[in-house]
Amino acid sequence: MEAPPAGAPLLQPRGDGRRWSGGRSRRLWRIVGPAIFQRIALYGINIVTRAFIGHLGDLELAAFSIAAGFNFGFLLGMASALETMCGQAFGAKKYHMLGVYLQRSWIALLLFAVALTPTYILMEDLLMLIGQSPELARLAGKMSVWLIPQHFAVAMLVPLTRFLQSQLKNWVTAVTAGVTLAVHAAATYLLVRRFQLGIVGAVVAADLSWWLVVLGQFLYVVGGGCPLSWKGFSTEAFADFWEFVKLSSASGVMLCLENWYYRVLILLTGYLKNAEIAVDALSICLTINGWEMMIPLGFLAATGVRVANELGAGSGKGARFAIVVSITTSVLIGLFFWGGCRFRMASVGSLREHRELLLGRRPPRCRTRLAAAFRSWGNLVRVDWRNRRSDAGTGLSHCQMRLG
Repeated sequence: MEAPPAGAPLLQPRGDGRRWSGGRSRRLWRIVGPAIFQRIALYGINIVTRAFIGHLGDLELAAFSIAAGFNFGFLLGMASALETMCGQAFGAKKYHMLGVYLQRSWIALLLFAVALTPTYILMEDLLMLIGQSPELARLAGKMSVWLIPQHFAVAMLVPLTRFLQSQLKNWVTAVTAGVTLAVHAAATYLLVRRFQLGIVGAVVAADLSWWLVVLGQFLYVVGGGCPLSWKGFSTEAFADFWEFVKLSSASGVMLCLENWYYRVLILLTGYLKNAEIAVDALSICLTINGWEMMIPLGFLAATGVRVANELGAGSGKGARFAIVVSITTSVLIGLFFWGGCRFRMASVGSLREHRELLLGRRPPRCRTRLAAAFRSWGNLVRVDWRNRRSDAGTGLSHCQMRLG
């Protein structure tokens, strides 16, 4: 066997860099596409619930906006630690540890969910304590009690989603979320409109929909969909439990503070005049903004999974390149939507002008510009004529002085 010449690289590159980056990009999109769809669908459950409650009244929508999702950020942040650990274990091909990490995360999140349950039960008293209106506090307290099942569903769902994402099984999360959104829309219509159950019917429909997503993903995991990573329940989940809790709680506090920023804005809006309308308007704006944020959150999840897989496989260069591919793709998509928003704003301005034309509130732009041009031309003529008159008057006075 011939020795390689001096100075030759130990590993020869396979293919060109473009094919390598194209493969990395395709791998990224295998996670990004379903992750974005799953987040949009799950957020759509919230949108549908708010839409039906908004038709019931301003006070009902304001109460739901205050009561819903107050502790969601903490549980979501705690599950982000599982995303890192499962991703690294999958990259290192320690598949059995993924199931152990999942069970460990379930135990930690359910314990914290139990600890946070009194905030739902005492919601009315807490809102009264900080000076919210009695009607708003009473209705928000009533809704928060009905939101307790959804609170525990989130504690079960977010570890399941991270567990499946780290194994590139995003299609499972996307299918379960998409089917549940369709079921939720029909169930909410039946409970609110047909059976006239009001806000209780809307909240119960949301609870059932969240648990339906949990049931779909849970059955897939324990039913043989993940034979390498799920080996059944194990007491190994309690090993190093305290270290896992510390890591998860730190992540939970970090994300919870970001989520509470919007919650505090809604609470502060409750002190304004016409608090119901003010809270409704702000919650609608934040809901639309949150729905849009599902796209970058999908990229965030995909980047976390790709980086964790590469680090678990011991490839620091691969992790760095995964970040570069993700950031480049995100920037290109951001520029595309930025250009689309500018075009949309121009189109909205044009449509608004056409609407005003049809309603007779505004003359055509061509006519206004033509009139402005004629006015400017008339002003110039008048100024020139006045200057000539003044010049002529000045010259005549000089001639009279000389003759005199």
